[in-house]
Amino acid sequence: MYCGDGLGSTVDHFEPIARNPGRAFDWLNHLLACEYCNSHHKRDLFPVDDDGDTLLIDPTAEDPLEYLFLVLSIGTYRALTEKGEQTIKVCGLNRAQLARGRETAVNQVSALVLGWWTARELGDEERRRAMVWTLLDQPHADVLHAMLRQAGMPGARAVFRADDDLVSLLRAPELAEDLQLSGGAV
Repeated sequence: MYCGDGLGSTVDHFEPIARNPGRAFDWLNHLLACEYCNSHHKRDLFPVDDDGDTLLIDPTAEDPLEYLFLVLSIGTYRALTEKGEQTIKVCGLNRAQLARGRETAVNQVSALVLGWWTARELGDEERRRAMVWTLLDQPHADVLHAMLRQAGMPGARAVFRADDDLVSLLRAPELAEDLQLSGGAV
């Protein structure tokens, strides 16, 4: 739920039990996390602002891309807000292994989107569905959502190195429709 690597193997208490013992058995406070995020980074850290509100993004209730911007060319997040800054710091979102994985995922997502279009044009529904399901899986999902957003922004040609075909496909309503039909929120 934090780093998006898809290797969740532990349950983290989003709001630590030490801070709020009453949430120990609150299902909405239990998040699947990889052992590295849970044990080596977040642990019992839970920064709050002056009003006591959390400065960590709650991935079950908030869209992380409202607080974070993924720099696709290097696979690292940049904070858009204080909440984004604290989440990057506390969860170690820019550790080298994750950044490399996101860089690789950009190339994979690009290839999958092009493959999706080819399968669609050829009427190969099975291959098209397989491409969509792979796009919606981690680690592709986080990168896909960042790419979809950035394709619609001014300067998209620079972000995608003037790959007009890829930008057009990321903006295609058919892709958005296929992703939504497969259960992905676009």
